[in-house]
Amino acid sequence: MLGFTYIDAIAFSAFCLAWVAYHLVMEGSWAESRTLNRRMDAYRYEWMRRMLERENRIVDAQIVAALQNGTAFFASTSLLAIGATLAILQSTEAVMALFRDLPFGAPNRTSWELKTLGLTLIFANAFFKFAWAYRLFNYSTILLGSTPPPSEAGTPQAQAHVIKLARMATIAGRHFNRGQRAFFFAIAYLGWYINGWALMAATLAIFLVMINRQLGRDSHWVLDNDG
Repeated sequence: MLGFTYIDAIAFSAFCLAWVAYHLVMEGSWAESRTLNRRMDAYRYEWMRRMLERENRIVDAQIVAALQNGTAFFASTSLLAIGATLAILQSTEAVMALFRDLPFGAPNRTSWELKTLGLTLIFANAFFKFAWAYRLFNYSTILLGSTPPPSEAGTPQAQAHVIKLARMATIAGRHFNRGQRAFFFAIAYLGWYINGWALMAATLAIFLVMINRQLGRDSHWVLDNDG
């Protein structure tokens, strides 16, 4: 139907399940103190607690600005990727002619266009995640500017404010990670342009690479080693 085979349906289902499974592994209760992302959340709280005791907070503001600028870069890249996929849709005939010369042959036109629309939606999802992360980092900057002075560091109001700031920065970082996750899975999605088997192989490869980066010993060794 629509140029898709049963293997395509199975592969796409496996792709969606892998995305959901990775999300649950990275952001579920199991991930606490296990994944690199969640461990860095704790350092955000530590950062804000130490910031509260500093009189000069210019460096802290610069760090938030750097995070915000990085997010803006990825948001802009997402828009470029969306434009590129839409441009591919306008050049379907040329692309189909190119695929006819490849060993795996030319795909069905309808399935090709639907796959490209799916890729567009992935990049659109990434854009919304990055755009919202950018906004949250902006809110974090505002909260940073309204932080009480060091002389009030011991007050309940100051401690509560630090928690709010750390949570805002954590949520911003979480949305940024989700945007990057969409980019990574978009790479796996490209395998579907070959066939369903390639999609499943690419999805498995990307999934394992991402899991290894979150649970690998090298980065965790840096956090665990005090020497």
